[in-house]
Amino acid sequence: MTTPEVTWPRRSGPIVLRPPTSADLDQVLTWRNRPDVTRWLLRTQVDPERFRASWLASVDDPTDHAAVADLDGAVVGTGTLSVSDAMGQSQGDVWRGAQGALGYLVDPAYAGRGVATAIAGGLLEVAFAELGLHRVTAGCFAANTASWRVMEKVGMRREEHGVQDSWHDELGWVDGYTYGILAAEWRDRDR
Repeated sequence: MTTPEVTWPRRSGPIVLRPPTSADLDQVLTWRNRPDVTRWLLRTQVDPERFRASWLASVDDPTDHAAVADLDGAVVGTGTLSVSDAMGQSQGDVWRGAQGALGYLVDPAYAGRGVATAIAGGLLEVAFAELGLHRVTAGCFAANTASWRVMEKVGMRREEHGVQDSWHDELGWVDGYTYGILAAEWRDRDR
């Protein structure tokens, strides 16, 4: 099975989504490990060299569509769309490479300006219009109101409320939310 090519760069609202460069990741690392950012991440601290190597490797990985969000030359966020197989029986391959997992992160200096919504919306467009995925999911801690509001703004629906399913270093066991959207729902969102 071949993976379709994604067209980069691409505009999404006020930002341009494009593959990361080493210089972009230097900008991201100025805010990525700050406590106000890591509070809502599963991987709270990252080693800069491993972080950089992982992101640069994603550029050539057909199942990992990572992008930086560029706003007038400043890297103000990151987004990921990881493609995987859906659950499926062995007859046929329709389930192979049929679903994606969405993630996004925004520099706190640009929070509340629609950047996360533009990242999520742009990557959903990649997922459904270019990659032909069937379904995309995303998750967050339930207390991360800003994140789940972004998911709802882009048309995703809450599918799961996991009670104390996530460990948080500051808060202990906390609830988590999983959101999802189907390709058909994405196509019908403006009707």
